[in-house]
Amino acid sequence: MPAIAIGSFDDSFSSNSIKAYIAEFISTLLFVFAGVGSAIAYSALTADAALDPAGLVAIAVAHGLALFVAVSIAANNSGGHVNPAVTFGLAVGGQITFITGLFYWIAQLLGAVIASFLLSFVTGGQAIPTHGVGAGVGALQGVVFEIIITFALVYTIYATACDPKKGSLGTIAPIAIGLIVGANILAAGPFSGGSMNPARSFGPAVAAFNFSGHWIYWVGPLIGGGLAGLIYPNVFISNEHIPLTNDY
Repeated sequence: MPAIAIGSFDDSFSSNSIKAYIAEFISTLLFVFAGVGSAIAYSALTADAALDPAGLVAIAVAHGLALFVAVSIAANNSGGHVNPAVTFGLAVGGQITFITGLFYWIAQLLGAVIASFLLSFVTGGQAIPTHGVGAGVGALQGVVFEIIITFALVYTIYATACDPKKGSLGTIAPIAIGLIVGANILAAGPFSGGSMNPARSFGPAVAAFNFSGHWIYWVGPLIGGGLAGLIYPNVFISNEHIPLTNDY
């Protein structure tokens, strides 16, 4: 069973750790700016601000592409988590210490908040869209949806980026990660909002000062990411030595 490590504050303030936090901050900022920006742009270009099939596809593609880039540009310094649920899932699986993961969270949340306020400024005060469940979808259903799609995301990360047997899959990990996020948004967008990422939901909620149902986008993704962190390492790589590392 992979070892779960709490870590220490000394290790979490090494020069490499500081670089990792900066990388997470920048990548999350860029991801949220592009992802939320795509939703704002679509609303601005259409007479009806309601999400329609074309808008869903456009937003899913934008998020998938933006995450592919965000993971790629941070991978060499932080591992390219860009998501508190990913960081939590990797901590549960022994890939990062919990204390270092806490500072990842801070960097990710700050990046998302600043990206959202920047979008409000550069779009001339356009409304910042926040995540919410669709009509006829209850909070519990939204949580379950977020658990499933976040599990799929973190499971994909383990399979393509963390597994010592990954081989050539490691080179396409950011592509696979971007694709599963885009696909999950297509499936879940009209129902749960398709977040999978507490930072992606938190930044717009702060900028719009709208936290209605916001807890769904913490509870669901953290459970889903944690389950993937428990299952994949213990079922598929439990006999392998997994060093605590930020590299994937």
